[in-house]
Amino acid sequence: MILVTLGTQDKKFTRLLEEIDRLIDTKVITDEVIVQAGYSSDYKSSNMKIFDLIAKDEFEKLISKCDYLITHGGVGNILSGLKCKKKVIAVPRLKEYKEHVNNHQLEIIENFNQEGYIIGIKDIKELESAILKLKNFKPKEFKSNKDKALRVVKKLIDK
Repeated sequence: MILVTLGTQDKKFTRLLEEIDRLIDTKVITDEVIVQAGYSSDYKSSNMKIFDLIAKDEFEKLISKCDYLITHGGVGNILSGLKCKKKVIAVPRLKEYKEHVNNHQLEIIENFNQEGYIIGIKDIKELESAILKLKNFKPKEFKSNKDKALRVVKKLIDK
């Protein structure tokens, strides 16, 4: 099963769903596809099971059961996939398509991609090749920097 997550941004991201539909039609994707679509939940597809938002525990169950995750460039969803040791493909929401207020998701994806944690793409047309790369992709194991960040904050507070 492939889980697609579009996050909770109050703008649509149907470009990604249209491309996934195309890849299902051309048999590049043959697995079941479940989509957490948020504000794009009105997208119609006979190829995918689409819902808007669900409770956190249900969301975590889906991530733990999926074979891989296709997500927007939100840090939370990327980290959710990495913490569950899932292969992640991240696709940015872009300002030019009115999918976000700026293009910060390009930077987020580029950073995770350069570190070897995910397969990050810049253009929706790269999704097919990203999916084909998954078979041989060995993501770097994610280790949280949370403890270091907390120590820095604690030092600042203590001063």
